[in-house]
Amino acid sequence: MAMADNVLVSPDFLTLTLGIIVYFVGVLLNRHIAFLRNYNIPEPVTGGFLAAVAVWAFYQLSGTEIVFEMTTRDRLLVIFFATVGVNARLADLLVGGRALAVMCVLTVLFVFLQNGVGTLGAWLFGLPSAAGVIMGSIAFVGGHGTTIAWAPAIAAEHGFPTALEVGTAAATLGLIVASVLGGPVAKFLIERGKLTADASGPDEESAVARAEAAPIDKSNFMQALLLVNVAVVLGYLVHGPVTAMGVKLPLFVPCLIMGVVLSNTIPHIFPRMPWPARSPAMSLISDYTLSAFLAMSLMSMQLWTLAGVAGPLLVVVAMQALLAVAFILIVLFPLLGRDYQAAVLSAGFTGLSLGATPTAIASMTAVTRHYGPSPNAFIILPLVSAFFVDLVNMIAIQFFLAG
Repeated sequence: MAMADNVLVSPDFLTLTLGIIVYFVGVLLNRHIAFLRNYNIPEPVTGGFLAAVAVWAFYQLSGTEIVFEMTTRDRLLVIFFATVGVNARLADLLVGGRALAVMCVLTVLFVFLQNGVGTLGAWLFGLPSAAGVIMGSIAFVGGHGTTIAWAPAIAAEHGFPTALEVGTAAATLGLIVASVLGGPVAKFLIERGKLTADASGPDEESAVARAEAAPIDKSNFMQALLLVNVAVVLGYLVHGPVTAMGVKLPLFVPCLIMGVVLSNTIPHIFPRMPWPARSPAMSLISDYTLSAFLAMSLMSMQLWTLAGVAGPLLVVVAMQALLAVAFILIVLFPLLGRDYQAAVLSAGFTGLSLGATPTAIASMTAVTRHYGPSPNAFIILPLVSAFFVDLVNMIAIQFFLAG
């Protein structure tokens, strides 16, 4: 670790190693604490939040801030979404088209409701109206990236000089709340409705059984890794021209799409070619990258930044959490069909509405590991969060700031 001006910098490789350790701390805690298991709290969330508290305690005692280099973390996210794309079947996604359309429409409604609640919170505490947008869709639906992009302009043009600090703190709290809420929401919906995962047809069921029985060896693991890497390379090649055209998309989106394209073309062109989609090896890569990414993200949260705005912000975060849960229970889940996939997507929507896409995916992963698979949910939610949310959020932010 490098030390300068009371800042301790963890190099990238050490950050990855610590993230793996933090994950196993979460595994140990979940194994011994029934509440964490029963409510589907992901292991990296458990360990990552405990590590963030430990980093906060170290900062309070020593006055030294720990900063983590995150290059590998960002690459892990790209690899994870490439595995999601590789595992996608276009026929399955077409069947789930209605759910995708419903999610898009309801996301528009929710973004405006979220800014309304943020504006109400700003009014209650005598803050400028622009603070309501910061404590609304900028910090929660948008997350840290949207906060960093919008806060300087709001601070300069709308009379709210602490926009960046408040927005960053709100996004951090939202990430924590989303990580904790997703599993319990899905558990409530699934067990109240006695929902079960969709039954597979005989052919699909036997194929799944064969895949689960197949051992992971060097050959099939390397095949899966090669396929993911090809999807990522193609995603990089697509991302450059798309960005040059003025279309702003996270890098993981074209990587996910390239995974979908590969898995829905190559096996049909070369039917005898071994294809590692939905294999144990692919699941291993997917689980590792998501778990390490989430553990690293949560352990790096700077919880001490919350202290200066704790009072009003805690109230607004509680209001936003209540809005999200009420919206899911009363609107989202019924309109999605009240089935098992709707419950899994409800868990994911907590991350979409309060935290971030990886948090949503982690919550859905924990739920499906406990109750059964829902593959379409893992395609629908990233498409909504990547293609749709940023555009809707931009329109909503400008609407509220102009008001």
